[in-house]
Amino acid sequence: MSNDEAPSRAKPKRGPRKSGGGSAKARRKAARLAAVQALYQADQTGIGVEPVIGEFVKHRFGEEVDGAQFVAADPQLFADIVRGASHRQSEVDGLLSAALDPKFPLERLEMLLRAILRAGAYEVFAHTDTHPRILISEYVDVAHAFFAGREPGMVNGVLDNVARKVRAEELAQPAPGRGE
Repeated sequence: MSNDEAPSRAKPKRGPRKSGGGSAKARRKAARLAAVQALYQADQTGIGVEPVIGEFVKHRFGEEVDGAQFVAADPQLFADIVRGASHRQSEVDGLLSAALDPKFPLERLEMLLRAILRAGAYEVFAHTDTHPRILISEYVDVAHAFFAGREPGMVNGVLDNVARKVRAEELAQPAPGRGE
């Protein structure tokens, strides 16, 4: 058989490429960022969280956009944050309201900032397997992805306040592996 007769080995085109790549830490970071985006989308559109979760998992995780490959988010962590922050919203909002300056109630905050605070507060009180300092740092990083002003500092202060109320003993201890 000549080279002209050899079967084609070109891969068929299949739409956007997805990747499951990335370290476990990178996948958790991506899950937190996506959870904030999903909470924002659900709040803005009034669509329930289940369809939003489905859309993110099916269409957004690990996408290649303009030649840049994005790490696929941890789907279990992502769904847990979105469901937990939504289904336990009254509890989360109570913690946040107690941590906020009364002049700036939760309802007056920009929707994206509320989504960051809700996801972060939910994780601080529900995900006791992760040190609260690590969670606070993660959500400050998320805030930096969207805001260049004072908002990341506000996220730090509010989530620190929440952690002091619900996990004070742990917060007093150094975060593992961070040399604090």
